[in-house]
Amino acid sequence: MSTTAEAHHDHHDAPSGIKRWIFATNHKDIGTMYLVFSGLMFFTGGAMAMIIRAELFQPGLQFVDPGFFNQMTTMHALVMVFGAVMPALVGLANWMVPLMVGAPDMALPRMNNWSFWILPVAAILLVSTLFMGGGAPASGWTMYPPLVLQTGDAFPFLIFSVHLLGMSSIMGAINIVVTIMNMRAPGMGLLKMPLFVWTWLITAYLLILAMPVLAGAVTMLLTDEYFGTSFFNAAGGGDPVMFQHVFWFFGHPEVYIMILPAFGIVSQIIPTFARKPLFGYDSMVYATASIAFLSFIVWAHHMFTVGMPLAGQLFFMFSTMLIAVPTGVKVFNWTATMWKGSLTFETPMLFAVAFLFLFTIGGFSGLMLGITPADFQYHDTYFVVAHFHYTLVPGAVFGIMAGVYFWLPKWTGHMYNEKLGKLHFWLSAIFVNVTFFPQHFVGLAGMPRRIPDYATQFADFNMISSIGAFVFGASQLLFVYIIWSCVRGGEKASTQVWEGAEGLEWTVPSPAPHHTFEVAPEVR
Repeated sequence: MSTTAEAHHDHHDAPSGIKRWIFATNHKDIGTMYLVFSGLMFFTGGAMAMIIRAELFQPGLQFVDPGFFNQMTTMHALVMVFGAVMPALVGLANWMVPLMVGAPDMALPRMNNWSFWILPVAAILLVSTLFMGGGAPASGWTMYPPLVLQTGDAFPFLIFSVHLLGMSSIMGAINIVVTIMNMRAPGMGLLKMPLFVWTWLITAYLLILAMPVLAGAVTMLLTDEYFGTSFFNAAGGGDPVMFQHVFWFFGHPEVYIMILPAFGIVSQIIPTFARKPLFGYDSMVYATASIAFLSFIVWAHHMFTVGMPLAGQLFFMFSTMLIAVPTGVKVFNWTATMWKGSLTFETPMLFAVAFLFLFTIGGFSGLMLGITPADFQYHDTYFVVAHFHYTLVPGAVFGIMAGVYFWLPKWTGHMYNEKLGKLHFWLSAIFVNVTFFPQHFVGLAGMPRRIPDYATQFADFNMISSIGAFVFGASQLLFVYIIWSCVRGGEKASTQVWEGAEGLEWTVPSPAPHHTFEVAPEVR
């Protein structure tokens, strides 16, 4: 069939209405569905966080019983990690990777459809555990035995939903790898790819390596509960600490899976608004790869207090320190990119700069936690909560928001309302700090995490933290309104969306060409 006939045929057969979405194979439609799903989950997980912060507003038990409180901490984490952050990043990859490598679509469009539609099913299964006998797990997102085994009827549903979420991630990752490796435009070598593509290529490999480990860990939990095995049951010769090793061997790469694509987004945005090429493109690629490699050999820094040998403590401490090197390279390169650039601060750039500052705070508190003797004091306190929320909220979430603002004009053909975008930024940036910064202090003063009630000396900081959380949460409704009104219409986006940055969006993140055009380049 000729191309024109094919296009004509497609046009008539393209399903419309709801079928367009159910049977979607177009990477843009699937990317959009991922982003919408992620938004719904973001507000679901956010509502759970509001319950947690309402209970912690003052000492004593106010609104929920301790069991339900701990179910909320568990579900908030699982929903945010597997329902909000990861699908949002996969949605951005679906939208942008084919466009950035010059591919007509993702390599495996039908699998792409499947990997999306598994998600809502898994999410419904996960959230439905709240309404089952025994209730959702109150074990934290880490699902440690024997705590997680006390969930009764809900337990197998939790395990099944985790399996489905993992399947979706693995299929999405395979699709991204195949698309990038096999469908790049002619002449686009690996070291000519935009950095967002590079970070996603590396992230996809992390997913393919890490997710099956989680699947193995939760399957062992399942057989311990129902098939008489004793992997983690000390009475049968098992070891609950082994679960921690297996879980964190997945869990540590997982946190990099959530941040590396955000690094990629920031590496696209900063050069665009600094109006100069990214400083040290090659070193950024190598730094990303180093972080990914190191993420697999530092897992037990989550477990310094379990009683591991001194040699183990030293190895995991030093290898954790090592991750600071490539991460520092990235931070310095972003800063050097802005140095003496013609900077303007539209909303995407504001989010990218806030990302740079606040993610670095999360990095430094991570270094503190990486020091073994110090970690004995910090472990399981609110200091840990402050640390990972600084990497995940102003880190991953701000990265996603920056990307959405940056690419919305490209996706919709309309400009969003810049004034409202800036208002959303300032509310988010201020109140994310009001929420999480005080948690460093209560943590250092010894307040344990995952508790619904606390000693009165922590009351003031908890109240500040809760107020910050309520305002931060409410200001995300503004984000929805901005996107909604942009999709509905609004000022038409010109070919030169960002003032003075015409064409930069694609050319900047790749290295500058080797030749000048004084002599006509040889055409092969």
